[in-house]
Amino acid sequence: MRSNLLRVTALAGALGGFLACAAIAGDAPTQPYGVQSGDVTAHSAIIWGRSDRAARMVVEVATKADFSDARRIEGPAALEDSDFTAKVDVDGLPSGRRINYRVTFVDLEDISVISRPVTGSFHTAPTGTQDIRFLWSGDTAGQGWGINPAWGGMKIYKAMAETNPHFFIHNGDYVYADGPIPAEKKLADGSVWRNVTTPQTDKVAENLDEFRGRYRYNLMDDHFRAFNARVPQYVQWDDHETTNNWYPQEMLTGDDRYAVKSAALLSARAKQAFAEYTPIRYSAEAEKIYRKFGHGPAMDLFIIDMRTYRGPNTANRQPEMGPETAFLGAEQVKWLKRELLASKATWKVIASDMPIGLIVRDGKEHFENMANGDGPALGRELEFADLLRFIKDEGIANVVFFTADVHYTAAHFYDPAKARFEHFSPFWEFVSGPLNAGTFGPNDIDNTFGPQVVFQKAPEGGQVNLPPSAGLQFFGQADIDGETQVMTVSLKDLTGATLYTVDLKPVM
Repeated sequence: MRSNLLRVTALAGALGGFLACAAIAGDAPTQPYGVQSGDVTAHSAIIWGRSDRAARMVVEVATKADFSDARRIEGPAALEDSDFTAKVDVDGLPSGRRINYRVTFVDLEDISVISRPVTGSFHTAPTGTQDIRFLWSGDTAGQGWGINPAWGGMKIYKAMAETNPHFFIHNGDYVYADGPIPAEKKLADGSVWRNVTTPQTDKVAENLDEFRGRYRYNLMDDHFRAFNARVPQYVQWDDHETTNNWYPQEMLTGDDRYAVKSAALLSARAKQAFAEYTPIRYSAEAEKIYRKFGHGPAMDLFIIDMRTYRGPNTANRQPEMGPETAFLGAEQVKWLKRELLASKATWKVIASDMPIGLIVRDGKEHFENMANGDGPALGRELEFADLLRFIKDEGIANVVFFTADVHYTAAHFYDPAKARFEHFSPFWEFVSGPLNAGTFGPNDIDNTFGPQVVFQKAPEGGQVNLPPSAGLQFFGQADIDGETQVMTVSLKDLTGATLYTVDLKPVM
């Protein structure tokens, strides 16, 4: 049975009446976790849904809100082996348009019984000149800060939805599989943060159901589900989808929380849950998270993976490139160079799961990120220096990085005149997050590539793991003017208020 785009038929005129009758017939399937869309192109998109039982997914897509021009796609069966999740890859869509969709599930035990429809919408990528607005951020439900209904749930998702973006980039730590969520956490003022909990949030995730349970947990939040139904996503992963600071060769021999010690085994289960529960166009054979999407003449989006292909976390001071210094890995670097060189778009937006010049340690002596302290390019920095050299030598202009991971927000300008490695063109990096997680930072800066802190907002006085109720939750917004191609980047807080903004004029 095909699991991608299955047969497309004209919507029968009698279908509406059939659905209405079926919705009240018997014990119909339900969709407790809403709908999602993602990996949108000019003419296609992934549409995601989950049933509560074995059922066949059916999707209708339309350009009109009343679905009078709808077409019907009979999708795959949602079965136990996918935790009852299913996706349809819808193609043949008009570019640069708002597309409406609704999802139903046909009960496979009684095909006369169909769920009530759940609706959503997304905007296809343009092929011509058009204004573009997108958001980015990361780090959802970490450090034990889960869904607190008394506080209002994951309120930052409501603030993001109200900006009406064309799409959202989730930069990773989509879930915190390694962080139990307790029923209560005491706050500094003596009050109590009270979380919704589930059996899968009681411990670190090790088996497939526990990993899946973390995604189901986030989908219990009303704001999260409403955002998903309204805004298509491009997702990437980082470490907490598996476990903190993991690398493929790691054995968790020092962590008594884990009976499963192999990071390779944990990450394989984590990646399956990630693929099942996010609207990613994913091949189980290739297992690739890195990919590229065009958005007309204004921008190309490059989503990279700093986790899957890295070498071990070490002191990171090797003088030459080798297996230990891999970060993106040779094949991904080759792909990124090729696609950057081929890009004709004005802006080359790179979605990165970790910042470039911020130091992130793994224990006292090892490093989690590429940054390893001031000085010349060494260790993992050698791979990035090679990429920056290529970008400069090939005359690739208007490259900008958007990232998260460090749980505060910042704008960094990388200046070769102030760098130890100087052979690159200046560029910007924008950092955002967290989304309903603890706030930390700011991190120390590594001068290898000359990052200058233009703006940052982080806890003051050495405070760590501040709760979402402290207000230091952040997302970013980028607006590209279709005519001038100027990119306006804004860093925003929990309420949607703008903290910092800058206009980037492209090199034409």
